[in-house]
Amino acid sequence: MRSVHRRTFVRRHAPMSVLLPSPGRVVHASTSLRRITSVVMVGAALIWSAGCGGGTKPPPAPGEARGVPPDLRGTRVIVLPVQQNLGVPGDVDAEVAFALRSKTEDIEWVWEEEVQRILQRSPAIQAQTRGLPVGSFLVAEVDRVGDPLFGQLRRMSGLVDGGAVLLPVQASLGPAGDVEGAAPRVRLHAALIEPRTGRVVWYGVEEGGDFPAEDPRALASAVEALAQSLLWYVRD
Repeated sequence: MRSVHRRTFVRRHAPMSVLLPSPGRVVHASTSLRRITSVVMVGAALIWSAGCGGGTKPPPAPGEARGVPPDLRGTRVIVLPVQQNLGVPGDVDAEVAFALRSKTEDIEWVWEEEVQRILQRSPAIQAQTRGLPVGSFLVAEVDRVGDPLFGQLRRMSGLVDGGAVLLPVQASLGPAGDVEGAAPRVRLHAALIEPRTGRVVWYGVEEGGDFPAEDPRALASAVEALAQSLLWYVRD
């Protein structure tokens, strides 16, 4: 491991002799500037990737997940609103709340309204429930969230004494199934995060079933799939 870190250090902090032309060689100033800019951009990309906790693996495909949710019984779980809604009709947040409540009473759900009330009493705490930076989840597999998202979740959970955060990242529409006249399938991207460390315990992309256009069951089926994945130990 030491040799790997040593090579990374040399790349990020290369001496000026590496960036400047050797004696007797004519190099235009613009060429040297492009080389320096390229090195800086590569270093910035590495730092961004490390801060977001992302890797080179793509995120899960629809119907797939990474990790296994723990048994959440006896845990205070903060349930945040969906951060991005790309054309999904209906109230996604209300459907999620209904599905989770109806599954079990052994988990203390902390809904957005309660979090907002507590945040309003502590205006110095910089945290919000909507408009969170969740784009990294959609482009790569994220093992641990970095700042600014991590800081907001950590401060928020500290105020409400939350042991886990359910973060619905995105609600979107996928291709319709093979059923004639079916509406596009609803997809829900969601993450379960340990707020004290930023570790992503579980991340999944749940997909609903095939239903006619404007049928509310299209959204309900995707939410039900999310609830079943999170609460796999609950028997109906």
